[in-house]
Amino acid sequence: MAEVEIIKGNNTRFSHRRGKTIEQRRVAAYCRVSTDTEDQLSSYKSQVTYYTDLIKNNPEWVLVDIYADEAITGTQTIKRENFQRMINDCMNGDIDMVITKSISRFARNTLDTLKYVRMLKERDVAVFFEDEKINTLTMDGELLLVVLSSVAQQEVENISANVKKGLKMKMKRGELVGFNSCLGYDYHPEDKTITVNEKEAETVRYIFERYVEGAGGSMIARELEALGHKTNRGSTKWHESTVLGIIKNEKYKGDLLMGKTYTVDPISGRRLDNYGEEDQYYIKNHHQPIISTEMFEKAEEIRLRRSWSKNTVEKNGGKREKYSRKYTFSSLMKCAYCGASLTRRRWHSGENYNKAIWHCVTSTKHGKKYCPNSKGISEEVIENTFLESYRIMCNNNQDVLEEFLQRMEESLSPDAVYDEVSKIEREIERIETRKNKLIDLRLEDSLDRGTYEEKYNEIIQKLEKKEQRRVYLKENLQEENGIKKRLLGFRKLLEKDKGLAIFDRHVFESLIEKVIVGEIDKDGHTNPYDLTFIYKIGSSHSLDGSNFKPPRKNAKKKESPNELCSYTRNEVNELCSNNKVDTC
Repeated sequence: MAEVEIIKGNNTRFSHRRGKTIEQRRVAAYCRVSTDTEDQLSSYKSQVTYYTDLIKNNPEWVLVDIYADEAITGTQTIKRENFQRMINDCMNGDIDMVITKSISRFARNTLDTLKYVRMLKERDVAVFFEDEKINTLTMDGELLLVVLSSVAQQEVENISANVKKGLKMKMKRGELVGFNSCLGYDYHPEDKTITVNEKEAETVRYIFERYVEGAGGSMIARELEALGHKTNRGSTKWHESTVLGIIKNEKYKGDLLMGKTYTVDPISGRRLDNYGEEDQYYIKNHHQPIISTEMFEKAEEIRLRRSWSKNTVEKNGGKREKYSRKYTFSSLMKCAYCGASLTRRRWHSGENYNKAIWHCVTSTKHGKKYCPNSKGISEEVIENTFLESYRIMCNNNQDVLEEFLQRMEESLSPDAVYDEVSKIEREIERIETRKNKLIDLRLEDSLDRGTYEEKYNEIIQKLEKKEQRRVYLKENLQEENGIKKRLLGFRKLLEKDKGLAIFDRHVFESLIEKVIVGEIDKDGHTNPYDLTFIYKIGSSHSLDGSNFKPPRKNAKKKESPNELCSYTRNEVNELCSNNKVDTC
């Protein structure tokens, strides 16, 4: 066997890089403190001074830079600008070694620590942790690094758990924790109290008053912009979400709810809305209210009803519930040219000649060029045109209308709704019984906390859904009873007369499935005022709405020829000595 000669290594790994001899190692230091307290900032300055002197006093090292982040957490490297700048310089080949105090100063996330250490190791850049005496370019460096960085991450999680526990204890004692800026209130950090800011409180009262009067969030936002009111951030730009956020904020009635959000984990720092995953703390009469409890509850009732109607639209395949439609023609008017819905607008609002107009939403939102043939059509024109169409339909299809009315009255029978309400109330009683049993098991320590919270949240969610359904059914029941009475009156009217003297919303909704606005004839001519009423009995009827326009309020009165002439026709005859009769 051939003899093997061993050539001894001279351990020059750190004096060479990519085949090039390194006479002086380019060294950088990284420092970080996680809070901006006086002690921490003093430590931060000490670290910078220490590493500056350490590198300059070593003849084999040359200082590249001191990279430092102050008052920034170590769990997320993306938020540390100087850390990212240091990594970029390393990848560009400007640094040979990085010195830092400990693994926790470098990163408190195990994955981030390994990711960046391996990235730098591929570039022959060493990272030296002083406290742990680890050099990442040595054989046993990564093994120790994995263990110790996991310990650093666990330390973060323990600190986070202790902080959360402390905050919950404060909230349980009724202390104000995590107060964000709130329009209408001033926060006093010295004693952690809030007081009313009267100037901003006027804006809050205006929002609640307009909302209770029936105005929506977007309308109130436009009014606030026009009036020059400012948000809590000092902006004059208002959004619907800002208005609704104020409407549902319990602070304005003097109460305080803490624990609205929670942190998923300290590593990602992600916060989510709390829907029962964590404990919440509600304090009544915590501070001076801006609006009364009655007004807040009334506004909340309106908000929930509107949001519930949006949910039911999605659940019912896009079919809107009757009570959620504010205006008669909402969701029933369709543009013949682009197929979009028509929305209600008001022209000359606040003047003597204002009127409600229905216009294609494509034209109003995106511009006239996207639906050039559509025109705004007066609400009064639509009502008058329907009255004429209804009169014609009654004369031609009285038997069909009678059969349709009979079906409508049968479908509005409240018996089925009463049965469903009773069924839901029984289900609510059973869920309440289950909830009470679950609480008893927890009090007896027969159930662990985790299982109890999971089961309790499931029961509460089911209970809330049943309660919402019960409220909706009762409201719908009242509405249907009212409609049934109107239909009975409508039947008597149908038997007595072949038409309606004035427009009736419930008659319209009972008969009409939709209205097509506009027409293109076979020659290509357009008539934006043509109205086609699609009846639920299966027939349709078209009329030209321009024939049913009411007289303009500002039009001049037309005078008859008799009013212009000083003498009437009879007076002329009487004055004439030789009139037609005498001649004959």
